[in-house]
Amino acid sequence: MALGHDALVGLELGHYRIAERIGAGGMGEVYRAQDEHLGRDVAIKILPPGTLSDESARRRFRDEALILSKLNHPNIATIHDFDTQAGADFLVMEYVPGVTLSERLTAGPLPEKEVACLGGQLAEGLAAAHERGVIHRDLKPGNLRLTPDGRLKILDFGLAKLVQPVDGDADTASLTETHALAGTLPYMAPEQLKGERVDARSDLWAAGVALYEMATGRHPFEGKTSTAVADQILHAQAPALQKLQPRLSSRLGDIILKCLEKDAEDRYQSAKELQVDLRRPSSLAPSAGNATSTRKRTRSRRIRSVAVLPLTNFSRDPEQEYFADGMTEALICDLAKLRGLKITSRTSVMRYKGTGTPLPQIAGELNVDAVVEGSVLRVGPRVRITAQLIHAASDTHLWAESYDREFEDVLLVQSEIARAIAREIHVAITPEEAKRLSSAHRVNSEAYEAYLKGRFHWYKLSREHLDIALKYFQVSLERDPRDPLAYVGIAGVWGSRGDCGLVPPREALPKAKAAALRAIELDDSLAEAHMSLGMVRASGWEWDEAAKEYQRAIELMPNSAEAHFFLSDLLLSRRRVDEWKTHIERTLELDPLNFFFQCFYGWHLLYLCRYDEAIVELQKALKNEPNLPPAHLRLWGAFCGKGMHEEAVAEAKTFFEVLEDKEVVRALQRGYTDAGYSGAMRLAAETLSKRSGLTYVQPTQVARLYAHAGDKDHALEWLEKAYEERLPAMIHLDVDPDWSSLRSEPRFLDLVRRLNL
Repeated sequence: MALGHDALVGLELGHYRIAERIGAGGMGEVYRAQDEHLGRDVAIKILPPGTLSDESARRRFRDEALILSKLNHPNIATIHDFDTQAGADFLVMEYVPGVTLSERLTAGPLPEKEVACLGGQLAEGLAAAHERGVIHRDLKPGNLRLTPDGRLKILDFGLAKLVQPVDGDADTASLTETHALAGTLPYMAPEQLKGERVDARSDLWAAGVALYEMATGRHPFEGKTSTAVADQILHAQAPALQKLQPRLSSRLGDIILKCLEKDAEDRYQSAKELQVDLRRPSSLAPSAGNATSTRKRTRSRRIRSVAVLPLTNFSRDPEQEYFADGMTEALICDLAKLRGLKITSRTSVMRYKGTGTPLPQIAGELNVDAVVEGSVLRVGPRVRITAQLIHAASDTHLWAESYDREFEDVLLVQSEIARAIAREIHVAITPEEAKRLSSAHRVNSEAYEAYLKGRFHWYKLSREHLDIALKYFQVSLERDPRDPLAYVGIAGVWGSRGDCGLVPPREALPKAKAAALRAIELDDSLAEAHMSLGMVRASGWEWDEAAKEYQRAIELMPNSAEAHFFLSDLLLSRRRVDEWKTHIERTLELDPLNFFFQCFYGWHLLYLCRYDEAIVELQKALKNEPNLPPAHLRLWGAFCGKGMHEEAVAEAKTFFEVLEDKEVVRALQRGYTDAGYSGAMRLAAETLSKRSGLTYVQPTQVARLYAHAGDKDHALEWLEKAYEERLPAMIHLDVDPDWSSLRSEPRFLDLVRRLNL
């Protein structure tokens, strides 16, 4: 068929109707066509006349096309068919919308993050092909297509040759026995130019050239003639990338130059190694030549503590941050189920999100042996999760893997990653832990997505975000009424609303309790559900039952800093100091950068009347989080306990300033000026008391002010209201120094009795 380009438009080849010419590849013209059987767009590559001289050649090409069609990967354009119609031989391939990388590069170099993202996808696609025994041999920006949603697709494996038989098919072996010069000169590896045997590392050279162009906007080997370009490839070193792009990191520059080593033995030895390094947000991995010996040395060290760093969102869509954060948390939760491993909690690791802090520094601050880094990319119904385990002290890769699955399988992937990490560092998994990890299941995609969005907003803890979180959890239940995670979320939101004083606890607690009980009914192995129920039980003064729920949560998730903290808080309120010490120390070990826990450790020291230590811890928390109301509240109490009334009033004022209560701040200032400390406390208490007739006021705040003013009757009156509202702060009634002046009062003793303390 010797027709002009336009003459083909509108014609039919079998059941394919040609729509438009979209380009030319190494083996012919490419057209967009309509598959009239399946109603989809496809790409048709029509081979030049004479390419296949006879039926024997067509048979061999068809065999090769069959093998290439097995390359089913999100970063490889799929081959659907090979046919001959009207004298034309053609391949039918997946149609990939978008632009080629070469077209994209006409606008100049790409941002470093995008280079790493696209390079990681390129390496992953190559790894999948190489594992099937297929090399590309003509990799270049013109054969890399970028879709509108940010996915990279490798096109045109038409020049690829098999380097090993696939599926034991001996007939394909002849296709591997070639040393013919093939490819596009500027992207050919030295061994290709020499006519030597090529392998997967030749593709990695071409990938390095493409990465160089992405990062700098220039080709690494330039010349006015083909001979000059070939001489550069064979003998010259590529210019340092930082000379062309000074702001480019040396890490990325080193990765790219490693791909461009003249000797294939000095390059990355697999696309998987390149993929791992491109997806690491920290320093360059050891070279492949040293990997084995380093790995052996590292394995000889015991790894018993791991931090999962925030997974990078590779979608380039900020709206997908909730998904990356949710996947990070899911992996932490799965690893936290292993008693033989210390896993740093979510709050501490999220402090490093987007900071670029070096791994050794992170490991030192978190006191861990190893870290897990990775990335997530969600495109439509599919999700790609890449994870790597790195020994912190030596910055050595211990394990890496990439998972490309349907969205519904995300929990299965997280469980699989957790088991792989445990195997790699030889952590024993008990039968019960194995059972819990294997209980992961497919999810309803709409329900789980709503759940993840709910979690994302829940952690922000403002009234607005808690309202949004509740709506998402309710949507999750509408999509899947038997989803226990959504019930855990609902219990958490209502608990947070009550704790933060956004609604009266007597309204919040029944709803939190109902949701927690339903979650446990659906899945008794959810540690978060038992923890939520424990908090509800504690708010109902059911201390023994609350302790049992916290202990059950710890059994299910030994690395839950939250469960250890809430149990420690309960134990101290009942004066079980030795047990308190065990669990509070474990809390701080698991979540060392959680300023909330650091702050409440200061509270606990205050309850033990260790005022100086309390002040140190509370000020430490405020150094990191200056507007932390609970820290200012208890510094006020600690200074008062030491008789430092001027400092106590200053902290009381700061506490109410952070709460944006200017009226109380003015009352404190005026009262202190007129009548000293007790005057300040009384005037502030009266201000809040009057306001309570118009809006909700937390009774413990008013009671505390009256107690500090020495007004026992009013203090007890407001504590009675706090009891009726079941405020969480009542758990500390018998140990809080704020109530020291009331401890001999019969009404106070009766309150303690009714609280079962």
